[in-house]
Amino acid sequence: MASTLKVVLTLSVLFCLTLSSSAQNCSTYTFRSNQVFSACNDLSYLNSFLHWSYNSSSSTLQIAYRHTGVSSSNWVAWAINPNATGMVGSQALIAYQQPDGTMKAYTSPIDNYQTQMSEGKLSFDVSNLSATYADNEITIFATLGLSSIGGASNVTHVWQNGLVSGGTPQMHAMSEANMQSVGTVNFLSGEVRNNPVGKGKLRKKNVHGILNAVSWGIMMPLGALIARYLKVFKSANPAWFYLHVSCQSTAYIVGVAGWATGIKLGSESAGVEYSAHRTIGIILFALGTLQVFALLLRPKPDHKYRFYWNLYHQSVGYMVIILSIINVFKGIDILQPEKKWKYAYIGVIAALALNALWLEGYTWYIVLKRKRSEGETKMPPNTNGSNGYNPEPEV
Repeated sequence: MASTLKVVLTLSVLFCLTLSSSAQNCSTYTFRSNQVFSACNDLSYLNSFLHWSYNSSSSTLQIAYRHTGVSSSNWVAWAINPNATGMVGSQALIAYQQPDGTMKAYTSPIDNYQTQMSEGKLSFDVSNLSATYADNEITIFATLGLSSIGGASNVTHVWQNGLVSGGTPQMHAMSEANMQSVGTVNFLSGEVRNNPVGKGKLRKKNVHGILNAVSWGIMMPLGALIARYLKVFKSANPAWFYLHVSCQSTAYIVGVAGWATGIKLGSESAGVEYSAHRTIGIILFALGTLQVFALLLRPKPDHKYRFYWNLYHQSVGYMVIILSIINVFKGIDILQPEKKWKYAYIGVIAALALNALWLEGYTWYIVLKRKRSEGETKMPPNTNGSNGYNPEPEV
């Protein structure tokens, strides 16, 4: 009896596993509406499946996107990106269950990484858009007219899921599966390639972010602190000058490398807009280059035009620092790394700011004390935009 029961239980488990396996294979899946599609693909991430039928004469595509393992508090999305290879620029179909139990399905063009996935018209026609939710699975149905984007050859597609809060889709998770849910699909030939660009491009973005955060976002402010405060101490002369030049030169060289990686990423993302981040980056590169060339025109400390050169050098320098910090934060918002990296950068900037605050007071105390002890009647001319009075060496 026990032996017979054991056999029955084993067969039952195997049967359930077989059913589960079949349910997770698009080729054996049967839609409740008895719809039939000519092709399908098991997507490599996020328990997702894409079914489609393509009419080449009219460039019309019928799709069913299935996303399993989700709850009624999740949203799911499937999108085509006609011009680029990632999320930004994609034309999305989004669906989730509303509080009253009905399904909401709509279109949303994704034009930036901080998108709220607001409803909007796509760059191609969409009709018969609907969605269903059953058995922890959301399915999106739609008919797409792809003639406006050149048919169906090697189109980049992306898919995602996330939570719905207060009736509004929230940002998706940053797990590897979410970051790698991208691929290409040729609806005409049926060829599908999963994740052709995800890891490589993400690595380039990380390199770009690290180079620029370290150079423009940390080394530039540090070099400015060296010039402003170390020169007050007589024992630091002329070491402060060479430290300042070395720090800023290194920051510029590394920053140019980071800027170049950004240009490369931009060329690989046609149609993608990072308008503010990109514009600030270009301005920073231009101002930084001007600072480097200005060194070649630096007058001697006692030259009559040195005051104006100092004014230019200080103004542009502080502008570069402010824009650098702003752009690092914009880059973090675009890249969206783990929160600890943003907090780490905030900690570094806060440490630099606190050091600048107490050094400002301490160096002025030294200067005023030195003035009284030397019996000076007025403060000496400032040769490098700081409250110190050790002139830079004539090099």
